[in-house]
Amino acid sequence: MAGPAHGAGYDPPLSDTALLARAQAGDTFAFGTLFDRHVSAVYWQAHRVVGDASEAEDVCQDTFVTAWRRIGDITIVDRSILPWLMVTARYTALNAGRKRARLHAVDLEHEPVDPGADPSGHVEEAAVAAAIDAAVARLSPVDRRLFELCVDGDLTYEQAAAELGVTHGAVRNRVSRLRARLRGDLREERAR
Repeated sequence: MAGPAHGAGYDPPLSDTALLARAQAGDTFAFGTLFDRHVSAVYWQAHRVVGDASEAEDVCQDTFVTAWRRIGDITIVDRSILPWLMVTARYTALNAGRKRARLHAVDLEHEPVDPGADPSGHVEEAAVAAAIDAAVARLSPVDRRLFELCVDGDLTYEQAAAELGVTHGAVRNRVSRLRARLRGDLREERAR
């Protein structure tokens, strides 16, 4: 039996490039088609990073929300938006993992204090926290904002770049330098 006739009434599937152009013009159906086409790959990318089905679903959803918000910034690679989505999903998943780790650390901070515990540990933690605060205070205003957004906060480099009006590469380089500087400042503080 022959396959479907490709005559009247048959529309071949639109390319990602065509769908993206329509979505950029506000066509939610075109964006929905892109979602349907790539949601599985984005979900599994997120799952590889976070290792949890529920969290991977959240990351996948956040990735497509970011795609819709940043629809004008999406770049086509090899006639597909999938590379852009995969990178965004990876960064979103990594940020979700950092946020989860911070929340876990906050939970640990609020555990009942053991009356027999050695208080010197608390003193050392307070000293490290003070050293971090002092090191951050010495940063330039832009670097302080990047610290708030990307290191202490949960924004991706792309999201921080959009907020600050700079390139993704500029954010990545500055955050890398400021992390190295903060590590150096903390090493100096501990050596004292």
